[in-house]
Amino acid sequence: MPLGLRKKKSKSRETSNLVENEEAAAAAAANGLPPPPADLRPKLVFHTQLAHGSPTGRIEGFTNVKELYGKIAEAFRVASDQILFCTLNTHKIDMERLLGGQIGLEDFIFAHVKGIKKEVEVLKHEDALGLTITDNGAGYAFIKRIKEGSVVDGVKVICVGDHIECINGKNIVGTRHYEVARMLKELPRYETFTLKLVEPMKAFECLEPRSKGGKPGGENKIGTGRSTLRLRSKGPATVEDLPTEFEEKAVKKVDDLLENYMGIRDTELAATMVEVGRDKKNPDEFAMALDEALGDFAFPDEFVFDVWGAIGDAKEGRF
Repeated sequence: MPLGLRKKKSKSRETSNLVENEEAAAAAAANGLPPPPADLRPKLVFHTQLAHGSPTGRIEGFTNVKELYGKIAEAFRVASDQILFCTLNTHKIDMERLLGGQIGLEDFIFAHVKGIKKEVEVLKHEDALGLTITDNGAGYAFIKRIKEGSVVDGVKVICVGDHIECINGKNIVGTRHYEVARMLKELPRYETFTLKLVEPMKAFECLEPRSKGGKPGGENKIGTGRSTLRLRSKGPATVEDLPTEFEEKAVKKVDDLLENYMGIRDTELAATMVEVGRDKKNPDEFAMALDEALGDFAFPDEFVFDVWGAIGDAKEGRF
């Protein structure tokens, strides 16, 4: 359903921290006029449903993913910590349509909430489990991809979209996805470990065979509108044009490198790395800037060098 733009009905209405439509300010600037007051600018309104079935809700006034979940929870009178993740324009658990750091201005948001809890034992008979991990931006790590023929692929109760709640009895809620991937990678080979999982709630008629997840890089074209709402963990959300061809190619390649090196996929993280490296002149300068911006990830030197090369290749149109 298309996005609606709603103006404030009354000056007496209480103001709130809503995402502002920057097009009004841009139009005013183009005509040499000062931007309209914040309380008179139109607001962005998005439509949403619970993925397993619900009436349609309208949400506005969020600047990051946590606030988005809060608005959805308020609209449907559920606890915000029940929301696992959101998909755009489909109620299915489709990792190619996973909501990341951008939302097209006409995208319809489907919220997937907690469903069945399950506990499973897995024998790690190979070094790699075959999992790709991501997170929802609000403390929940979940499974984004299962490699065909892998250790986890043989455990049919584990599915794409499952939230990993505990590993060997240790609660990992609030742990970043790259740390969860590292924990799983460091589990001893030939030993059995236990996972506590929470799968997304599904409507009875929507139950389908397990999916392995989307193909690598398939999630880079999410927005349907000509502009997107860019959500940031720090600072306000902004309305931006769709990514350029360079940005799309560079983000896709860096996201592939994240999966190869770290077992995670995160288009928002990949986009941040591309943004950091866009104007850097050499790999040393890029490495220093990346460490300053994203030092908590402790990226290996080989990975940083490959990311620098990928950004350079995208600039030169080599892929």
